[in-house]
Amino acid sequence: MSNKKINIAIIGATGYTGLDLVFLLSKHPNANILNLCATKNLGKNISFFDKRIKKKLPKISAINKIDWKKIHLVFFSLPNGEAQKIIKKIFYKHKKIKFIDLSADFRITDPSKYRKHYKKKHKAAKLIKNSIYAIAEFVKKDIYKYRIIANPGCYPTSIQIPLLPLLKKNLININNITIDSKSGYSGAGKNLETKFKHKNLYHSTFAYSTKNHRHISEIDQEFMKNTKKDIKFTFNPHILPTFRGILTSIYVDLKNKSSSKKLRNELIKFYKNDEFIKILKLNSELGSGNVLNTNNCEISICNTRVKKKVVIFSAIDNLIKGASGQAIQNMNLIYKLPVSLGLK
Repeated sequence: MSNKKINIAIIGATGYTGLDLVFLLSKHPNANILNLCATKNLGKNISFFDKRIKKKLPKISAINKIDWKKIHLVFFSLPNGEAQKIIKKIFYKHKKIKFIDLSADFRITDPSKYRKHYKKKHKAAKLIKNSIYAIAEFVKKDIYKYRIIANPGCYPTSIQIPLLPLLKKNLININNITIDSKSGYSGAGKNLETKFKHKNLYHSTFAYSTKNHRHISEIDQEFMKNTKKDIKFTFNPHILPTFRGILTSIYVDLKNKSSSKKLRNELIKFYKNDEFIKILKLNSELGSGNVLNTNNCEISICNTRVKKKVVIFSAIDNLIKGASGQAIQNMNLIYKLPVSLGLK
């Protein structure tokens, strides 16, 4: 597949993640963008929304303009509940097409849990078995076997990358994990003001969804799938007055024979072949600044003043490693291309 062009349609091209997706794919040597779809601004150039995009690309059009027979891969960057309806219509008619969905539609394997957390009945529940939940570093061997790729949420990406290898190796106590995540406001999408009525939103820090954030169901599911244990954690997200980036702080209690050094060594070993995962020296300070506009995840393990309590910091760009960059990383894996192609 190395020289072959991948014919691509992007549905939801003008949102924050959609624009990052178009920008990155416009520079990918194997990507051939045939359709950029949205419901508004039909006929406009994509560069009208994002001046970074220099390549001449198709104008914004409606979904009914797609010639499905020509398409190899569809990216969806739509509100929850929308991609499943479109995939259901074309999944069996066009069996060569693969789908990468950046919403939550195929992340949750149990339709009743999807309904509970997303307040919508799943319209394509029978297709969930044809999907794979894909944090790119964890699915390298299997992803190409699936036609529907569920791109993970941005918070869960920043949480699972540092935590899952440590939980699997039984290095930390599973009964009392505190996860505190702070995200730039782009994570809430372009309709931020309708979702949050908080005063001075763009100039303040805002904590929300302490008990039942939607992403908790996704994290619970993946922890159980990967460890077969009931991991007890609390998760609190915050919105920061900055556009992009996530910094997650994870407070853990070490098992008796464990140490911060052992945790770091385990992550280095686990990710030794993963160029986007950067493990810093012990007790390194960490912010989101280094990872902005990259597909990298930086991790730092720090001792605290309390014996056997450690804080693990993890930083990603929510729109790239947390969304569009990981989607392209997954595309590269599907088509057996170099994993960093188009992401450097």
